[in-house]
Amino acid sequence: MIAVARAAGCALTSSNVTDGKTLADRIEDLLPQTQCTKCGYAGCRPYAEAVASGAAGYNQCPPGGTEGIARLAALLGKPVIPLNPDNGVERPRPLAVIDESLCIGCTLCMQACPVDAIVGAPKLMHTVLAERCTGCDLCVAPCPVDCIAMVPVTGDATGWQAWSDVQAAAARAHHDRHNVRLSREREAAQARAAARRAAATPVDQPASQPTAEDDAAAKKRAIIEAALERARQKKAALAAQGVTPKNVTDVSPAVQAQIDAALARRRQLGLEAQDEGAEAERLSQPTASFETGHQAQLPQTTQGEQPQQSERAEAEGAGSPVRSGRNGQSEMRTPEAAPPIDER
Repeated sequence: MIAVARAAGCALTSSNVTDGKTLADRIEDLLPQTQCTKCGYAGCRPYAEAVASGAAGYNQCPPGGTEGIARLAALLGKPVIPLNPDNGVERPRPLAVIDESLCIGCTLCMQACPVDAIVGAPKLMHTVLAERCTGCDLCVAPCPVDCIAMVPVTGDATGWQAWSDVQAAAARAHHDRHNVRLSREREAAQARAAARRAAATPVDQPASQPTAEDDAAAKKRAIIEAALERARQKKAALAAQGVTPKNVTDVSPAVQAQIDAALARRRQLGLEAQDEGAEAERLSQPTASFETGHQAQLPQTTQGEQPQQSERAEAEGAGSPVRSGRNGQSEMRTPEAAPPIDER
């Protein structure tokens, strides 16, 4: 068989050997497609490209064994050399078997399988599809509970004696579909991440059309602002002319006495002094008697009796025990018991 392969390799033209892409395709066709990465590359295709470019040796594929090296040597027109021990040893093809009683459903072995030969779900039992398994060993290392065993299933047959071209073609198709699925899932994840970033980024909202309420509020604010501006301008103009507020200076003693008395009454009653300014302005207006210089006091005249009469009226209206005494003076009367009734 080796002689036949060598003869076929001698029949290759120099263009087939020097053409990188074509040579990589031909090398890939001669590999067992187990995708085991024992060659030091991520799969059979990357290894084929490395061999075609001269970056890797053609004796680094343990699943192909001695026959695989002979095939590649015939294609490349090179001698058959032993398998590189750094990449592994030729052995019977194994099959991954999961101890379902120990499986915890972590899905790590599913993610590691290059041909999707393991099925299961998170936190549920996993199992291996025997017809798909290539014996790559990639599912063993990630398992956190060591529930996967690689069981030889080909007896003493090793290398290409334990594998067929039909199985290699099927494994290659499964691996291609595996890569397509991963690419699709990766694109979907990137799209979801982009959507989340877009949702988190504030977007300028288009200006909404003003409503009638907005127009009314804006008009009201404009009127208020205009009034305040006119008041500020008027105040500035008066200040420039030296005009100051009136009725705050040169107040007569009588008027000031009335103001002080009013403020004292409000403090005694506990009222807030929020309108003290208005009260002071009202009391600061001069009257005819104040202009003549008379003191502000309650005269003992007939006119002066009016406050007393109003005071009595208010007291009587409120139910206070007030009666009129001698000389028109008000006297307080305490409640007394009703006089006894004479039964005679």
